[in-house]
Amino acid sequence: MTHTAYVFDAYGTLFDVHSAVRRHAAEIGPDGQLFSTIWRAKQLEYSWVRTLMGAYQDFWQLTEQSLDFAFASVPSVDPALREKLLDAYWHLDCYPEVPAVLKALKSDGARIAILSNGSPAMLASAVKSAALDRVIDDVFSVDGLKKFKTHPSVYDLVTTEWRLYPATVSFQSSNRWDVAGAGRFGFRTVWINRHSQPDEYRDFPPALVLPSLAGLIASA
Repeated sequence: MTHTAYVFDAYGTLFDVHSAVRRHAAEIGPDGQLFSTIWRAKQLEYSWVRTLMGAYQDFWQLTEQSLDFAFASVPSVDPALREKLLDAYWHLDCYPEVPAVLKALKSDGARIAILSNGSPAMLASAVKSAALDRVIDDVFSVDGLKKFKTHPSVYDLVTTEWRLYPATVSFQSSNRWDVAGAGRFGFRTVWINRHSQPDEYRDFPPALVLPSLAGLIASA
């Protein structure tokens, strides 16, 4: 194993952000995929814009606001589903390979953490629902900083708390912009490209590109 610290993004990397909509697919109807895509895209947009503006609201508030935007954008989806969808977001499915990968890294002596835009309450709920609380050593939320990724101070949460040089940390994310930000900070980065997306930030290349976290064990 070449790294003793493995840090993971949460949403889209460990937890499937689209599982909330899939859970209620029958009630949502044929526009569910479009609806879920808009919800996620607007959630991220709000985080970037509010960081640039210096007008922080926590990630749960942005999740609610972006859901409302999705309802307005896709009128075929019944707004009466709002509370069901928000409740589902507190209990997102983790990707199938996640528990085994984290346990394998942990058994090899690695420290395991989450670094996320999510609020502490959101992250605690997701970790507990996925039964990952026994393998994760720390959960770092941006909430104390009042800034979202990709602000450099977010990545510094890990190196300051764990007293590590950035290059000793392996950072995994499915979000290419997050990989770029972490790489710019100095982390060794792994892009989990689950959907074979084209590269967006060629000037900040990841050390490794994998289709899922399962490949992390072979490369560790």
